[in-house]
Amino acid sequence: MSTVTGQAVTPHAAKYIVQLCKHWSHKFQVETTETQGVVHFPTALVTMDALPDALQVRIEAKDADTAEQLKAVVAKHLD
Repeated sequence: MSTVTGQAVTPHAAKYIVQLCKHWSHKFQVETTETQGVVHFPTALVTMDALPDALQVRIEAKDADTAEQLKAVVAKHLD
């Protein structure tokens, strides 16, 4: 198991969680609350937490390569 974490500075973290979870819910199981989103990818679990001034992301993947690939996917979607 490999874990990667990161943060994106934004005052709109909760809004991004809703948008990303809605986008990925068409293909994957997602769970959302007002301040957290969890996406169940086939080979990884992505957890997003809304902080007051940032979006915190944690990727737990089966291996380091998968974690890095999903890191790029999440970053691309946030851009």
